[in-house]
Amino acid sequence: MRINNAILHVFDFVSCVNVFAQVEMDLGDKTAKRYVTSQARKAVSNLESHRGTFAENSLFAEELWAYFRGERDFVGLSQQIGEFLLGELSRMEKTPSCDLLVVDFEGDVEQAVRPMTDEEAEAAFEAQGQRYLAVLLLESRPAYMHEVGATDFGDTATTVSRHHAILPNPSQKVASFALIEADTLAVRFCDKEREIAGEKRLIIPEGLLQCFIEASSKEVFEAVATVVEEVAEEYGANSAVAVAKAKSYVAERAGEEERIDAAELGREVFADEPVCQEHFARAVNEGTIPEQVVVEKAVAKRVAKSHKIRTDTGIELTFPVEYGENPEFIEFFSTPDGRIEIALKNIGSIENR
Repeated sequence: MRINNAILHVFDFVSCVNVFAQVEMDLGDKTAKRYVTSQARKAVSNLESHRGTFAENSLFAEELWAYFRGERDFVGLSQQIGEFLLGELSRMEKTPSCDLLVVDFEGDVEQAVRPMTDEEAEAAFEAQGQRYLAVLLLESRPAYMHEVGATDFGDTATTVSRHHAILPNPSQKVASFALIEADTLAVRFCDKEREIAGEKRLIIPEGLLQCFIEASSKEVFEAVATVVEEVAEEYGANSAVAVAKAKSYVAERAGEEERIDAAELGREVFADEPVCQEHFARAVNEGTIPEQVVVEKAVAKRVAKSHKIRTDTGIELTFPVEYGENPEFIEFFSTPDGRIEIALKNIGSIENR
């Protein structure tokens, strides 16, 4: 990931002092660079982000096109974003202090979110990839801090005070952000509902971006898995195997393209169960799940890599999804009395966890 530009604006609703930076952040500072890089990586790797499509009359989309074409300056655009968000947040009855971080960067959507060493942060800072503009609303949190001072007699004194402007740690989730791809203006975002002037709104997609909201890849994936499980259970197929097959199919196809044909998925998962195939196809036709399942490669890679089951006897088992249909490693049997037996095979050793 390479950071091209970054700027931080401060909205302090406790002291009522708001600061709009007039210059970009100095990314020669190792602490600033590491924090910005971490937040950008988290945004681009967030599994719960929703997709969005700009409305035809979105003024923000026009500003973005102008910026990516080099017709708008970074600082000016960030200040315009800040002025809008500040105006919206100011109309809340009780507004938490927050900082606005705007980042222009190039990165890889498949990067994992984990703490970085200084060396990794340096390498990530220089890497290139798809170009994005990220708008992150970093809500401050109160924290206790020590204070050192002196008495009237010159004696050293310490105390504890409560600070109201602590930025979220790089490991914490950011509740409100937008990520816009430079080439296509494809939108991804996360936001939480806020009550503004008595009306509950999502200020990122509805206010700032002016875009239509679509389900996240994770939500779509979970919806497909739920339908597969329900169909399998209702018509006598093994739901654990069926869901594992669905995950394996999605993980494999997502490596080639993001859009997966739901009907084809059903035929593959229930290849030996024509009744289940029929009912899954009916669910697709009735719109329970979309005909074209959109699952990004990064989501499929991380969500579909393993499958976890729990028996009614309290046993939990997690296994790679590709093992679900490979009898050399795991096999499910149905007993005459309707119970299920699981055989784990080719195990070289067992480690207590």
